[in-house]
Amino acid sequence: MKILLAPDKFKGSLTASAVCAAMADGIRLVLPTAELISVPMADGGEGTAEVLTEGSAGSWHTRTVQDPLGRPVEAGYGISGDGKTAFIEMAQASGLRLLKMAEYDPFEANTYGTGELLAEAIKQGVERIVLGIGGSATNDAGTGMASALGWRFLDKTGHELRPCGGNLAQITTITPPESAWTGSVDVACDVTNPLVGPQGATYIYGPQKGAKPDELPILDAGMKHLAGLIHQQFGVDLARMPGAGAAGGLGAGAVLFLSGQLIEGVNLLMQQTKLAAKMAGADLILTGEGRIDHQTLQGKLIAGITRLANEQHIPVIAMCGSLQLAPEELDQLGLTSAFSIVPGPVSLDDALVNAADYLKRTTAQVMRLMT
Repeated sequence: MKILLAPDKFKGSLTASAVCAAMADGIRLVLPTAELISVPMADGGEGTAEVLTEGSAGSWHTRTVQDPLGRPVEAGYGISGDGKTAFIEMAQASGLRLLKMAEYDPFEANTYGTGELLAEAIKQGVERIVLGIGGSATNDAGTGMASALGWRFLDKTGHELRPCGGNLAQITTITPPESAWTGSVDVACDVTNPLVGPQGATYIYGPQKGAKPDELPILDAGMKHLAGLIHQQFGVDLARMPGAGAAGGLGAGAVLFLSGQLIEGVNLLMQQTKLAAKMAGADLILTGEGRIDHQTLQGKLIAGITRLANEQHIPVIAMCGSLQLAPEELDQLGLTSAFSIVPGPVSLDDALVNAADYLKRTTAQVMRLMT
């Protein structure tokens, strides 16, 4: 029996690689001779860079860069085994997880540290960058990132501004670097929000980054001003581009400042890992994530895997910590079945600490049904 293991992480307890290992242990209890192919996955958010680095037999590098508020922080990025591709997550340097709640400030936070990681990767001689942009603390439209790469943002007096959400409205001139890197950039982008307006970066994501209701119009006005200036100077209309509002406008910034291409995160990961080819001839696919809920229905990892599997008529079974979908919703996802690994009423701490053992046990029980 050939079984493909393609799970996401179980957030807070198991990495995607650890999920694969626990699933494999459970399978071998029942089918010790099964052919197992492990492909740890991610959806473009947290963990994506590490998954892709590992999948390419690459190396992980750490550097001291600026956090969203300009303080030093250790952040990592990956280089593929062939040295041609860098894997970077903006959350490593510019993520909300780096701040205490009292520090959330979309006016001051910026993406400069992400630009520093990009600059470090470019020094390694890469030809391509895969950039994950989930989990941002910022609302600067990628101007901080661009500043670290040599772009300058000037006010009406010609003075250079610190790029941040609160200064966007003061920018009157954007000056490109004298020489720019010419490699390709694929941006893992899981949202379709435009840069400005009621469904844009500020109004939809600003509140979770600390913006108060009366501050949202101010921040959005800065985004609108910047979009207008970009249209005027460079002839690029980013205001309503789907995905431009991702990560506080870093989607837009990646398009302009990096000549990047926005790609749905799940599709990018499946392409990068050659998942369709690896599932060919499989009898079963096991996937999973920490929680299967209504977000799972919105084009996340499991939905992407089932799309590929259904084309090859391969059953897909998912495992998770918390299962919140009804049977008809699992049908909508294309899943054969789904199981929570939690054995009964347990505390959250217990579920997190014992996740590997619970997953191993549940996988074994699932495999008994398949034999």
